[in-house]
Amino acid sequence: MDTPDLNYAGSNKSRPPPANTVGIIGWIRSNLLGGPVNTCLTLISCYILWLIVPPLLDWTIFNADFTGDSGRECTTEGACWAWLDQRIYQFLYGFYPPDSYWRVNIAIILLLPALAYVLFDKLPFSRQGRWFSLTYPFLATFLLIGGIGLEGITTDKFGGFMLNLVAGISGIVLSLPIGILLALGRRSKLPAIRILSVSFIEFIRGVPLITLLFVAVIILQLFLPPNVTLDQLVRVMIMITLFASAYMAEVIRGGLQAIPNGQYEAGKAMGLSYWQSMRLIILPQALKISIPGIVNTFIGLFKDTTLVIIIGLFDILGQARVLQTNPDWMGKVDYETFLIAAIFFFIVCFSISRYSINLEKRLDTDHD
Repeated sequence: MDTPDLNYAGSNKSRPPPANTVGIIGWIRSNLLGGPVNTCLTLISCYILWLIVPPLLDWTIFNADFTGDSGRECTTEGACWAWLDQRIYQFLYGFYPPDSYWRVNIAIILLLPALAYVLFDKLPFSRQGRWFSLTYPFLATFLLIGGIGLEGITTDKFGGFMLNLVAGISGIVLSLPIGILLALGRRSKLPAIRILSVSFIEFIRGVPLITLLFVAVIILQLFLPPNVTLDQLVRVMIMITLFASAYMAEVIRGGLQAIPNGQYEAGKAMGLSYWQSMRLIILPQALKISIPGIVNTFIGLFKDTTLVIIIGLFDILGQARVLQTNPDWMGKVDYETFLIAAIFFFIVCFSISRYSINLEKRLDTDHD
C-alpha cells in the first residue's frame, strides 16, 4: 500500500503541478483537446490541413521547376521558380543601380540595432544605442540617396520591397508622435486647437488613402510656389504619414479616455505641469492600453504601402505585375510572384504582432 509523501506535510512548499498539465502535453490538453467542442474543432482543422498542405507542398516544392531561362522551360504542373535567380533583385531593390545594392544592404543591417535600442530594454551601451537610433534616419537617407562622396540616386529608382520598407517605416515612425499630438489636441480645452484637430482627423479619416495619394502626386504641386518642388516619393510619404496619424490619434484618444480622472488629479496634486503630467503619468498608461490598436494601425499602414502601385511607383506588387507581363514569363508566374510578396509581408507583419504581444506581457502590472 502506498504511503503518503510526508515531506510536504506541515511545510509551506507547494507540490509541483501534474506532468500532464505543463509543457507541450499541457498546452495540447488546454488548447487543442480542452473539451468535446475543442476536440471536434481540432479534428476538423487537421482534416482541412490534410486536404490543403500536401497539394500545396507538391505545387510549391516537389513538382516545381527551379531552373530555366524563360517560362517555356517550366514544363511540370508545379510552380515555376526559375525566375528567382534572375528577378529576385528586382523584387528587392526595384530599379536601384546594381552596383549600389550594398548601400541598401547596409541601411537594412543598421536598421536592426536602431530598432533594437528603441524596442528593447537592458541592452548593452543603451545610451549610445539610443543616440544611434536618433541619427539612423539621417544615416539611412545619406546611404540611400547619396551625397558627400556617395553617388546621388534619385527616388524614382526606388522600388520593390525596399520601397515598401522605406514608406512603411517612415510612416510608422512619424505617425505615432503626430497622432499623440492630435489626440491631445482633440481633448484640448482651447477651442481653436480642438477644432483644428477634430477637423483634420475627421477629414483624413473620411477620405480613402488612394485619393490622398492622387492629391499628393497630382494636385499638391499646384498649391506650391513655382520654384518649389517636392520629390514624388516625399509627397507620398507625407500623405501616408498624415493618413496613419489620423487613425493613430483616435486609437490614442481611446486610451486617454480610459484613464481615470484620479490620475489627472494626482498629477495636479503633485504640482506637475500639464506636459509633465502627460509625459510622466497619463501617456504611459494610455499608450499601454492602446498597444493593440496602435499595432493594428502599424500593420495596416505597412500593408497600405502597396497602394503606391496605383500612382506609378513600383513596389513589390508592382514588380510582380511587371514580371507577369514579361513575354518570357507570361502565363507561368501568375501565382508565384504574389506568393513571394505575401511571404515578405507576412514576415514583417507577424514580427510586429509578436513583438506587441511580448510588450503587453512585459508591461502587464495587473497580475503578480
